[in-house]
Amino acid sequence: MEKRESVIIKTSIIGIIGNIILVSFKAIIGFIAGSISVIMDALNNLTDALSSVITIVGTKLSNKRPNKKHPYGYGRIEYITSSLIAALILFAGGTAIYESINSIIDHFKNDTLPDFQIYSLIIISMAILVKIALGLFFKIQGKKVDSENLKASGMDALFDAILSLSTLVGAILAYFAKIYVEGYLGIIIGLFIIKSGIEVFKESLSSMIGNRFDKEIVANIKSDVNKIDGVLGAYDLILNSYGHNKNIGSIHISVDASLTANEIQKIERKISELLYAKYNTIMTVGVYAENNDLESKEIKKELNSILAKYKNVLQLHGFYLDKKEMVCNFDLVISFDEENPDDVISEIKAKISEKYKDYKFVIVFDQDFSLS
Repeated sequence: MEKRESVIIKTSIIGIIGNIILVSFKAIIGFIAGSISVIMDALNNLTDALSSVITIVGTKLSNKRPNKKHPYGYGRIEYITSSLIAALILFAGGTAIYESINSIIDHFKNDTLPDFQIYSLIIISMAILVKIALGLFFKIQGKKVDSENLKASGMDALFDAILSLSTLVGAILAYFAKIYVEGYLGIIIGLFIIKSGIEVFKESLSSMIGNRFDKEIVANIKSDVNKIDGVLGAYDLILNSYGHNKNIGSIHISVDASLTANEIQKIERKISELLYAKYNTIMTVGVYAENNDLESKEIKKELNSILAKYKNVLQLHGFYLDKKEMVCNFDLVISFDEENPDDVISEIKAKISEKYKDYKFVIVFDQDFSLS
């Protein structure tokens, strides 16, 4: 964890230094030449520097130890800092559009035109190369430590390089052809900045609400659990993220109904230790008893034939036939695509009850947390 934090902070500091240098040069050139697009490009770089500052603060805070007030830790602070970064980006975009409109109005009123020099064009060109280098560096470091903030910053930097290229085009047109495109380029840059801010905000908001975990992670966890001796099946996997690589979840396993409590506890301990060591996940394990006598197999087979007609029923599990109480329990996982899951369950219950009238069927509706 310390290594990841160190990489994020060092990378962010390099980004701050690089962007501050770019801001200084672009701002000077923009004010000397009277170029609104260069000034707005400088403002965009300033927001990138501030974003890196927020990333550092968020990373430090997110690694605070859990306490009584926040027993799950502070990992989700990273989602909040992402929202702050989005707000900065949106502010920069709005400012760019506002100032660009004023520039267009001023051009038509006073026939103003930016006054660039050759050295200005050279510095802007060098700034584009620096931004590309920063973008690639951030992306590489982000992948190295699995940091969404760094990867997003890398993409943003590469995107900024493209926007800076448009600024360079405007400067070249103003210098060689005396054509005014400043304000129009500024509006285009502002719109792209706003689009980027909205995307960052949507991603951070989605993380706060709770995203579905990656299918590959879910499949790997279930595969590892199923390999443990005594586990007949792994179901109902639920994972909640509390920051990078900090998860709390639950899973159900089916075991042979003849196992003792001591034997089941040994299986549960193995699962908990595995999930914590390999996936840094605190896992609660629930247990389904599974019986495999002929009558149970017959009813289960009939159930499967009924369920085959319902495309939104994803899984049957937790099946147990209690002959003494004359009760049959099982769980059904139903897709979020199904608009009336309760009606589907009622239909299935009616069909299986009609076939086996002596039994009472208890069906538990499970949400599709990780199957689809």
